[in-house]
Amino acid sequence: MKVHVEPKSLTAPLPKGEEGATVTVEPLKVGEVQFPPASFERTGGPFEQLRALGLGTPRSRWVWVPCPVYLVRHPVAGPFLVDTGLHGSVAAKPAANIGRALAWYARPRLEDGRDLPSQLRDRGLDAREIRLVVMTHLHFDHASGMAEFPGASFILSAAEWESATTERRPLMHGYVTRHYDYAFDFRTVDFTEGVQSYSTFGRTFDLFGDGSVRLAFTPGHTAGHMSLICRLADRDFVIAGDAIYTLAQLDRAPGPPRPHDPHTFNRSLQELRLFARQYPQAVIAPGHDAEFWPTLEQKYE
Repeated sequence: MKVHVEPKSLTAPLPKGEEGATVTVEPLKVGEVQFPPASFERTGGPFEQLRALGLGTPRSRWVWVPCPVYLVRHPVAGPFLVDTGLHGSVAAKPAANIGRALAWYARPRLEDGRDLPSQLRDRGLDAREIRLVVMTHLHFDHASGMAEFPGASFILSAAEWESATTERRPLMHGYVTRHYDYAFDFRTVDFTEGVQSYSTFGRTFDLFGDGSVRLAFTPGHTAGHMSLICRLADRDFVIAGDAIYTLAQLDRAPGPPRPHDPHTFNRSLQELRLFARQYPQAVIAPGHDAEFWPTLEQKYE
């Protein structure tokens, strides 16, 4: 597989950091997808993999889960996004954006007027003002809406870019190449130089150099998955992405049956679990928890 753009390496923090800065975080739901419950938490047994694909489970028992996006506002660097959710075209023609196979399997849906640019307008922002988007990873339910922000710089891990652009059968791994095969400004973090440990996370990158937003390397779900640790006024808000699907996985609920790499997934999961125990006041937002999502506040400061 070949994409038509080369990323640039991000080896130093972005400008406009401010000592002691804190950020605000606004969770946005930009669409939903439907999956069998067994794809989120292992069931065990000889047919575990088949159940994860939905075989033997009627559609009526599949669950609708949110596609989260986060609007983060830095006092100097301004607003930026974490992931992009589903593209606005999904409201009318999902197959045109993600392909027929995924449209049939995941049944993506997006209400009219709830696309990401519309939700940004509701918050006083024009999509053209968004100059920065951080991607936890490039799976279709997180990257579908990237085309809405052609003027932004996209930050992701080097390992994620390598995986998403070299997989021989990207669709089988959750990637839809056309979502990111644009001449965008891609910046990749390799997590081998200029990184530090932070609390329980072994490899983090200080995005603005002021400690307000740290990118944490949490591979396993995909080869280069990242989470974000955002510093609020009195606690941290952790955007876990798909390093955990459900909040219960921070305790002892079973993990998913089909991560890209079970070993690194469990290591990343352990880092999140230890962080949750060390900082019980922190908010840790999982990737696709339909029960947790309604409990989130509209804005965290």
